[in-house]
Amino acid sequence: MLYDPVKDRVLYAMNEDKYFIPASNTKMFTFYTSYKILGERVNGLNYISRGDSLIFWGTGDPSLLHPDFEDTTVLDFLRSTDQSLYHADNFDQVAAYGPGWSWSWYQYYFGPERSALPIYGNVVRFKKEVHQKDLVFSPAYLRKSIMAEPTIKTANYSIVRDKSDNRFIYSLPNRDSLEFMTDRPFVTSEELMRAMLGDTLGKEIRSVEYELVRNLPHQELPSIAADSLYKQMMTISDNFLAEQLMVLVSDELFDSLHIGAAIRYAKDSLLADLPDEPFWADGSGLSANNKFTPRSIISLLGKIKNEVPEEKIYAFFPAGGKSGTIRSWYASDDENPYIYAKTGTLTHTHCLSGYLLTKSGKTLYFSFMHNNYPINPDELKREMESVLYKIHVDY
Repeated sequence: MLYDPVKDRVLYAMNEDKYFIPASNTKMFTFYTSYKILGERVNGLNYISRGDSLIFWGTGDPSLLHPDFEDTTVLDFLRSTDQSLYHADNFDQVAAYGPGWSWSWYQYYFGPERSALPIYGNVVRFKKEVHQKDLVFSPAYLRKSIMAEPTIKTANYSIVRDKSDNRFIYSLPNRDSLEFMTDRPFVTSEELMRAMLGDTLGKEIRSVEYELVRNLPHQELPSIAADSLYKQMMTISDNFLAEQLMVLVSDELFDSLHIGAAIRYAKDSLLADLPDEPFWADGSGLSANNKFTPRSIISLLGKIKNEVPEEKIYAFFPAGGKSGTIRSWYASDDENPYIYAKTGTLTHTHCLSGYLLTKSGKTLYFSFMHNNYPINPDELKREMESVLYKIHVDY
């Protein structure tokens, strides 16, 4: 579907009322909901300070010791107190995996577990540079669980995790010339989170039942700037941040962490005017249970354009030929991108929806949604690139 908002005119549409699996186009729904609900800074912790004790519990904030963010608000807060630390265990409020996720994603970079109080992005980050004889990794707390196995045959490198526990086996056959950085999710638990956080702080953290504090008056700790989460989530299509943003929305709206409840609220209160009801299952779009229509996505793009400052849209959305997931596609003839759009890719699913800037100065909304195709997705991309460029030049 292609739409001109100034003329309020549909320029072209085919199957715009049909439901498609959107993949990471879902992140636009997560972004809009988060932008409307969360403040400038997300809530890093809920806590109660009482006498010589500080009791805290998670909100879904993904920034604590995350390898891609420098914000240390939560860490500094816990480090600076002389009070004894107690974590109220609300981990069971967040299912580790979303509905419809594949069981086999447990060891891939794009599928970290969701949790109430993430730490280190819920991943082990492995790095290897040419001058290094071996790889390095973080968090160091898991060093006893990471072992080399040189007999594994692989052309490049191999890092494999056990399905149910944090035992990583790696092989580096060409270690002298090898260079890479990759993430592997670890199995989350309240006990592991306390152990890793306590190890970093150099403090013991005890556990208490969440039910003892959940209805008590508490304080909030403003943490990382929400915009920094939106930018990374949208630009590189970060699944983990998308899921945790919806946990944060739930924390803001309710007294529990429930992504499903946050989605229902968004559908009823923020998105009730869409042409077709979204079948919305998770924050990231990893689930094939998500189903949206192109015309509903066009409507959402309009809401974003009308309610989010333009400079933020262009900073958050991937830019054709410049940034994020479309840096290798949709390049312009000059330094100014003409496509700002969110990709969505799963097996036999490829979508691209966003804003098209024409040479005549117009901004159009478009949504390409492809499902169940039997060809290489690059064939689709080449044709999409040709079509979008022609519209850019001619309209």
